[in-house]
This record gives sequence, C-alpha cells and structure tokens, in this order.
Amino acid sequence: MMNVASGESQSTAPKRAHAVKPRTVTSADLMGGGKELIILHADAEYLLRITSNGKLILTK
Repeated sequence: MMNVASGESQSTAPKRAHAVKPRTVTSADLMGGGKELIILHADAEYLLRITSNGKLILTK
C-alpha cells in the first residue's frame, strides 16, 4: 500500500519494537559429537543427521 502524503510504501504487517537476533549454535555443539540427533517438535520426531559429505539432513 502506498502512503499518498509521503510517497512511501506501507507494509500491512506490524513492525516489531526490537528485532530479536536468533540464537546461534554450532552444529558441533548441537550434535554433541554424534552424527544423528532427534528433535521433538509438536509431538513429532525429526531426525537431524550429518552425511558423509558433511551436509545436514532433516527428515521427519
């Protein structure tokens, strides 16, 4: 939506008073030295694993 008086674009989404920086965790800390980790979210289990190529894969 365009503000006619100022010519600036207005977002319909509310603006946050203070942006919160997401927490940063290294994959080594997250995995705890292992290659697989189970994450529980909303009564579901997700498997996070490190592949032989060093990539992260998250599956349900």
